[in-house]
Amino acid sequence: MAGFMEAGRSRRVPQPAGGPRGAGAARPLIVTEDVELLDDLLRLCAAAGAEAEVHPTLPQVKGGWEAAPLVLVGDDAAARCRGATRRPGVMLVGRDQDDPAVWQRAVEIGAECVLRLPDAEGWLADRLADAAEGAAEHAVTVGVIGGRGGAGASTLACALAITAARTGRRTMLVDADPLGGGLDVLLGGEQAEGRRWPDFAASKGRVAGTALEESLPHLHDLSILSWDRGDAVTVGPDAMRSVLAAARRRGGVVVVDLPRRVDEAVAEALAQLDVGLLVVPGELRAVAAAERVSSMARMVLGDLRVVVRGPCAAGLDAGWITQALDLPLVGELPPEPGLSELLEAGGPPGSRARGPLAQFCGAFWEQALAPGSGARP
Repeated sequence: MAGFMEAGRSRRVPQPAGGPRGAGAARPLIVTEDVELLDDLLRLCAAAGAEAEVHPTLPQVKGGWEAAPLVLVGDDAAARCRGATRRPGVMLVGRDQDDPAVWQRAVEIGAECVLRLPDAEGWLADRLADAAEGAAEHAVTVGVIGGRGGAGASTLACALAITAARTGRRTMLVDADPLGGGLDVLLGGEQAEGRRWPDFAASKGRVAGTALEESLPHLHDLSILSWDRGDAVTVGPDAMRSVLAAARRRGGVVVVDLPRRVDEAVAEALAQLDVGLLVVPGELRAVAAAERVSSMARMVLGDLRVVVRGPCAAGLDAGWITQALDLPLVGELPPEPGLSELLEAGGPPGSRARGPLAQFCGAFWEQALAPGSGARP
């Protein structure tokens, strides 16, 4: 392994069988002459499926330092990296837990954190896996909850995903309600090939985002994770956390259809949302039911907003409903003529680009995805 120390030369670490998980992903950069430290870092790279570039000092190739998605500088190499271009994603890595001067060395090279092995191995492996997958900015993640049964939350969730996919964004629709009948059915794809929730029910730790996306059914230009037609399977909080985290790392948009109850798994889903939409029909009993749902959801979710589904009953309007629930209003969703016929014919909700449902969803995404929007992570 000492061959990597030849002056001015770099070593490209061979990729394990199967190749890198993120095709075309840039390689992390390791700068060190500490053979034992390098062994540890290469082991973590192999576990994460990342192919690394190794240098004893700053790369001589133009852009080698700047282009790497992640830069791991060994404590031994910090002095040789002084004067390097300041950039995010630089980490100073070592083993000495009691060296107070390490923070000064980190500042000198512009490191964003100091990692001490073996304590930080799990965290670093996740970052290396992100680099291997070519992980971009996390997806804008929106959850939809019905204020009462039959409020139309699943229909809105599907329409939001269909509308986002129509604009060319990477889109994933996650059905987190095991008793909802299956969003793949609502999209006319119950026979589509791909994995369903039972295949991920035992997931723990990290799930590869690319592998997740590629394994799911693809319908109407989006990926969908739904339920099969077999016996009920319990998806625990670990699986929900791992799967949604993987979905979000792929970037784009993630829409989650949520049940009205909040158990441990649903709490994990709520914790990963950027914004939640509470669908409330314009009737008094629906408002009363929605108040109970919102009180549970808000224990975990910080940003919950109301979608009022019209028409409203006499004496009610969207302003009164949002005031009663003490939640901000996204907008009022008018009825869509012929929606039942569309669904019966196998057409997905929101597929009529000029229909009220698609127009509502388009306006929502225009605001939610705008720079500086509160819906952004």
